This record gives sequence, structure tokens and C-alpha cells, in this order.
Amino acid sequence: MAKAPVVGTVKTRLVPPLTPEQAAEFYRALLIDQLEHLRAIAGVERYVFFAPADAEQMLRDLGGADYLYLPQCDGDLGARMERVFSDLWRHGHRNIILIGSDLPALPLANLEESFKLLEHSERWVVLGPSRDGGYYSVGMNQPTPEIFANMTWSHERVMADTTARLDDLGVSYSRLATWFDLDVVADLQHLRQLPESELQKTMGRTLACLEKFGLWPPSKL
Repeated sequence: MAKAPVVGTVKTRLVPPLTPEQAAEFYRALLIDQLEHLRAIAGVERYVFFAPADAEQMLRDLGGADYLYLPQCDGDLGARMERVFSDLWRHGHRNIILIGSDLPALPLANLEESFKLLEHSERWVVLGPSRDGGYYSVGMNQPTPEIFANMTWSHERVMADTTARLDDLGVSYSRLATWFDLDVVADLQHLRQLPESELQKTMGRTLACLEKFGLWPPSKL
């Protein structure tokens, strides 16, 4: 799920220290890095669910022909995530993983593990918990819309509320390793804990952007 990198609509919690223009430039770099990184996953079909509805060409220009592009629906985050899954069920897909667009380059091993877990014959959900109490990815092998309905979002108990809902439903689930979004300046501290050599390979545009804005030390590599 991705937004168009339009000034004033993305990474607003980084304003300040960034200006709205810088925040949009940062998000654009982060999105391109992620789209390039995900091309390394073999044997999958890749989609970008974009917003707003008139942003298809902008996202195509960033992601290229390796992705298929569908608009997000209206509604809250839960409604939009549920629609992503229902659209993909209708396209004939079975094992589906949804991630957000504002993550540091997600270790491909996390996604590979997700797909392996979704090979269960019974209904299964795979969640990637994030440091802020939410989740950065959700995968399922059968429709489980109940985890999106009548939920509240953007708080520290999203993951806990979701697993409680799954427990009530009797649906099996697995947890991946914890990861994080880049939403606020404090998140950059977590980014600095990752090996810089790996970051330069997978997030070169993002690091260059942060360095340009004085939020990242000059590369020594």
C-alpha cells in the first residue's frame, strides 16, 4: 500500500524538522528503494495499491513494469486493507502478504518465511509486529476479514488487539521478527543500529536524502 509522494500528504510527522517539500522527497526516495528491493523476491506477483485514486501514473513511473497497480478504496485503514485482500482473492491469488510503503528495506527472509508459513492447509495468518505496537505486514492464505472490521488504528495495542481477535476466532497465526516504520525522527535511531553496508545496498536513495537534510552522517563507505 503506497501513497503518492505529494507535498503535504506524506511523512507529516517529520515536519518539522523537515519541510513538507523535504518530507515528500524523503518518502519518494524511501518508496523507490523499497520497490527496487522487493524485485529480488522470486516467484511472486507484485502489486502496488495506491492512493489517491488519480495517482496511478505517478506510481507507475516509480515502480515500473514489475508491479501491477490498483487503487485503494475509501474508508479507514481496516477497510482499505480488507479491500486489498478481497481484490487479490478475486484475482485468484491464495497466499497474500501486505506491507506498508514506509518501512526500511524489509529483510527478504521475513517475506520468505511468511510465504512458507502460509503453506499451511488450514486457515493461517502471519503478522509482522512493529516496534510501535502495530504490525508492518499481514499475510493470510484464506479470507479473514474479521481482523480488520471495527478495529481502531494508530495506537500501541493494534498488534495485541489483532491477535486477541484471532484467538477469539480460533484462527492460527504466526509472528515474524519485529521491524519498524520510519514515521518520526526517533525512528532513525533504530535505522542507525542496522549495518550501514547493508543499508547502502538497499536504501541508498533514502540515506542520501537523510544526509542531504542533515539527519544522517556522511557515508564512510
